[in-house]
Amino acid sequence: MASHKDPVAVIGLGRFGRALALELARGGTEVLAVDHRPDVVQKLSGQLGQVVVADSTDPDALTEIGITDFNRVVVAIGNDLEASILTTALLAELEIRDIWAKAVNRQQATILERIGAHHVVFPEQDMGERIAHLVAGRLLDWVELDPEWVFAKTKPPRELVGVPLGQSGLRKKHRVTVVSVRPENATSFTHADYDTVLTYGSVIVIGGRPTDVERFVELQ
Repeated sequence: MASHKDPVAVIGLGRFGRALALELARGGTEVLAVDHRPDVVQKLSGQLGQVVVADSTDPDALTEIGITDFNRVVVAIGNDLEASILTTALLAELEIRDIWAKAVNRQQATILERIGAHHVVFPEQDMGERIAHLVAGRLLDWVELDPEWVFAKTKPPRELVGVPLGQSGLRKKHRVTVVSVRPENATSFTHADYDTVLTYGSVIVIGGRPTDVERFVELQ
């Protein structure tokens, strides 16, 4: 089974791929960064241990850079549909065990999944949706685990203040759960449990379906 510290190859060093590779490296993961543009590779050569110029649509080039030594490969090519598809297909043929691929729309995602991508991500869309929730509502943060489940950071509505969570009927009334709380004047979050009592200065993290979470936040 792969460890979270196993080396990762990132193919495509646009904004998403570059940010991903640098963040992985900062977290202690060994990264092989790949791009077909020499100038892009040159700019990153001093920031990452392994940065190489290679055409990821060429099977010989992939073999030459040792891509089969990696259990996890991220195809961070978003705008060049042909290159993204060819690269993902080649990785699948090489039996890479965990292929992540960036998509810019659902049609591209469907193709990538059919040809062998194990995970497809939508960086721009996901971030756009997150910012929209923050701008439009009373949320402090919003994280989507999948289309049917989210976590949101917010302030507690009046009906929860001063009442132990176990006696609030929160889950039955609003179909959301308080999973963590940062008490007033505290600097970090802690577990929320049956006896937790919230104040107006508390910050809570709730989990639930998107529509239920949005409805709950509007109680403020």
